Amino acid sequence: MKNIRRIALLALVGASGSWAAHAQDTLSRIAQNNAITVAYRESSVPFSYLQDGVPIGFSADIASRVVDQVKKQLGKPNLAVNMIPVTSQNRIPLVKNGTVDLECGSTTNNTPRQAEVTFSVNHFYTATRILVKTSSGIKNYEDLKGKTLVATAGTSNVLTMRKYDAQHALGMDLIQAKDHAEALLLVESGRAAAFATDDIILFGIRSTSKNPQELAVVGAALNPEPYGCMIRKDDPAFKALVDGVVIGLMQSGEFEKLYDKWFMQPIAPYGKTLGIPMGKELQQNLKEHSDKPLS
Repeated sequence: MKNIRRIALLALVGASGSWAAHAQDTLSRIAQNNAITVAYRESSVPFSYLQDGVPIGFSADIASRVVDQVKKQLGKPNLAVNMIPVTSQNRIPLVKNGTVDLECGSTTNNTPRQAEVTFSVNHFYTATRILVKTSSGIKNYEDLKGKTLVATAGTSNVLTMRKYDAQHALGMDLIQAKDHAEALLLVESGRAAAFATDDIILFGIRSTSKNPQELAVVGAALNPEPYGCMIRKDDPAFKALVDGVVIGLMQSGEFEKLYDKWFMQPIAPYGKTLGIPMGKELQQNLKEHSDKPLS
């Protein structure tokens, strides 16, 4: 794992040139290297997170189905699968420069990001809200006036909250954490009054925390946007494969089974249930198969 992290870092900061040159399409490159590189998140419950050092989750299951299809299409049942942990800050650069072939986590599909990467058919819809201590008395964004708010660096939630703060003149001190786990710790330790990120991530964090009753997800839903898997731009063959997998899951009914597994049943290793029924936007996309940003 340490070597993989080091490879990812070198690929991100090195000056060896970007995969933007697109000397090969992704499938040809995978076939030549006899390996596919898949990115995962370490604490994005229930989409992509670690159990005993192994990535699991709703998005992780989708990524696994994509890998199975790549093996089948290339006729390589023993294809090596390299797993690389990514953060909100480095996930897009690592897809762009060719270090990562596929990222399925909790990445918002929005218009600015579509200029840098390509997204698959949307597989979830969410919006920005805030996580607070129940003892704080905070019920909405206006209660954060003059207080410290944390968001995870590299997320769209940072821009959403900056815009909201400016529009409502709340004078919040917006700080950025390296990942969701650090952001939660800042709230739990009292160094931040609230943690802003996608509401489904907050519900996951709350339900799997040591003391869920001490935390609450509050505030109106801001800037609704979908999640999608990321691949490099200008690679229609690989996009067609990834989209085919996601659409196939939706058409076969397997997608709804996966949703029930991760959102309506107790999840490992916590044994707790999120209890979040499928929203109307996602239900609609089971039929439409859109890869467009919601806003």
